[in-house]
Amino acid sequence: MYEPIRTKSVHSTMAGTSDFPHRTREEELDIQLAGHLAALLAVTDELRARTPSRDLDTAAERLAQQVARLRGGRPPVRATTPGTTRSAALHRRAHTLAGRALVVAASRADTAAAILAAERMDAHTASLATGTPAADALTATA
Repeated sequence: MYEPIRTKSVHSTMAGTSDFPHRTREEELDIQLAGHLAALLAVTDELRARTPSRDLDTAAERLAQQVARLRGGRPPVRATTPGTTRSAALHRRAHTLAGRALVVAASRADTAAAILAAERMDAHTASLATGTPAADALTATA
């Protein structure tokens, strides 16, 4: 009545093949965290171009170090020219990106990246609340 299946299912062959490399969960989280931190670095660089400050310079340097560490020593691409986005929008975007980085860092138990992301979230929250650059926002609230 029914013809028997002559070939294996696509699903069973895909699960059993080792023709292509698989990444571990840790490798996937490293890639995701590096992406979030690199995006946060891009926004931080744009904020630095608009409102230069020592705090933003330090934050950008620390972000670049973390991205390079997660990418096996390869430094991130950095923005060279400022955009035209308003500072408040940049601070909101930076806060969101730092939050995403914090979630991934906590998921993979990366304390250094989690602390950095939390510090950046605090700085951008304070900057939005006071209307001061992220550099002075933390010292103004401390």
